[in-house]
Amino acid sequence: MESVPELVEAWTKGWVVSRGAAAPVAEPWGWTVDVGQVKQVSRHVLPEPDEASVRKLVEATTAPGTWLKLFADDETVRPWLGPGWQDDQPGFLMTVPLAPAPAEVPAGYTLTRWTTGGVLRVLVRTDAGHFAARGQIAPTGATAVADQIETSPEHRRRGLGSLVMRALQHGAHASGATTGVLVGTPEGQALYESLGWTTRSPMASLYFAPSDPASSAA
Repeated sequence: MESVPELVEAWTKGWVVSRGAAAPVAEPWGWTVDVGQVKQVSRHVLPEPDEASVRKLVEATTAPGTWLKLFADDETVRPWLGPGWQDDQPGFLMTVPLAPAPAEVPAGYTLTRWTTGGVLRVLVRTDAGHFAARGQIAPTGATAVADQIETSPEHRRRGLGSLVMRALQHGAHASGATTGVLVGTPEGQALYESLGWTTRSPMASLYFAPSDPASSAA
């Protein structure tokens, strides 16, 4: 699994499992996913966005809470959009070969793991029970999609993000997955690269919110 479209398909399928969204519906340009949240009703995922396809989707969109996940640079796709489309922070499609990854829990913290609905979740708390970090990963055969990685601001720079990722990668490998896939934020990209992840593609993330004040200036 080397091509970006294959990796995006794996990421989409794993994200759906991780978030409990509807199964992806194949489209000529990619996939549509019903998410069912107030701020994200649905999303269109385009692994190789082209101007004609994006403009057609934009022209057909009337529902606020529609998202576009376009695997290209923001600067490339932004001119294809019209009024009402807002920028989310960019993302980066990343992969890593999975292998056993035991990790030592720092003093003062505890690590809890559990699996529900095929999704492995990891929670790090202080010895007093306070939230410190979390993450989850959804194995779907040969690939496993890491998702919702978060470290509390007051507990950053203590190795907890690395602890969460190693625990997730270890668990996914134990389930039989061989490749980890995620879409990271600009902030997370450096952490993942330090753990051996490779950036495969940028991703522009946009949402339709025509009533937002920012849209009037678009």
